[in-house]
Amino acid sequence: MAKKTVLAIGIEPSLVDLSAYPGLTPELVRHFIEAQIEKLRALGYDAESCLIDLGETAEAVTTAALTSRRLDCVVIGAGLREPAERLLLFERILNLILIHAPHVRLCFNTTPADTAEAVQRWIKP
Repeated sequence: MAKKTVLAIGIEPSLVDLSAYPGLTPELVRHFIEAQIEKLRALGYDAESCLIDLGETAEAVTTAALTSRRLDCVVIGAGLREPAERLLLFERILNLILIHAPHVRLCFNTTPADTAEAVQRWIKP
């Protein structure tokens, strides 16, 4: 039986304003993302990350990731959903998912450290 496939879409950590989170750095966020992808793989999922910019290439990068293989689940990172000024980008990414992978389960993490738990709410490996 094939492994369930997971795509985690989020904002490239170096582009995120982390000033409201003392001690959190782009490197630490990137580490959390990579650790969660590895955790998903260890749990039996075929997982990959798709980090996007704030708009210039976000749609093209997302479309390429969505169409590169059949997906079972797409995780949308908290950094894409917040702050409020990202609403339009968030809507564009959601609509790309509806167009290119309408069969997937969607889930949302609350931090870069709980992606695996978000996926497990909706699909089993």
